[in-house]
Parts: sequence; structure tokens; C-alpha cells
Amino acid sequence: MQHGFSQVVVASGRKMVFISGQTAWDIRKKTVGGDSLLEQARQALRNVQAAIEATGGTLKDIVSLRIYIVNYQPENAEAVSIALQEFFSSENPPASTWIGVSALAVPEFLIEIEAIAVLD
Repeated sequence: MQHGFSQVVVASGRKMVFISGQTAWDIRKKTVGGDSLLEQARQALRNVQAAIEATGGTLKDIVSLRIYIVNYQPENAEAVSIALQEFFSSENPPASTWIGVSALAVPEFLIEIEAIAVLD
């Protein structure tokens, strides 16, 4: 199974961007996706994309992700992998660490994604 991330990424550039944990909130702070981990992951990744684009970068500039998943179980991997593959190229996806947690800041959040990018 493809997981949508790399084990190692080598990056060169002059500007590093650190993106705080992004969740399934939309612009009005309404949770998108309900109980669907896949839909929440997609919204969190849309928020990561908006954040990196606000700095002048693109998703291709992201070199690392840290993903927090509430009550992680192996069967959750497919939903997260699908979302990652929709947003990141299979050629050079970012490195990634997935961490199971008991809860996040808001009870309905199922996933939170931090990102690091390197821009030229």
C-alpha cells in the first residue's frame, strides 16, 4: 500500500516555513467532515495548502509533516494515506510521522497536521 509520504527528504533553500497544526476547521471555525477521518484529513490538508501558499510557497515545498490522529488504529491508515496522495505528488512526497493521541484541542477534531517547508 502506498502511504503518501517519504522516509527521507533532502531539501535546500533559504527560507524555512513552520506551519502550526491545521485541523478540519473551515474559515468560519466550523468543523468539516464530521466523523469521517478522510474528510477531516482533506480539510486539514486544504488548510496546510492555504498556509503555505500565503507564504509564497506550494505543497511541493513541504518537506515534513507531523500528523496527530485521535484514537489511531491501523485501519485509519488508509483514510490518511488517501488524503495525502490527493495533495502530494507520489514522486517526492514529504517525510511524515503519524502519532496516535487520545484527544485534540476541540473534541470533534480527529486529525491535526503540522508542516515544515523549505522555499528557495
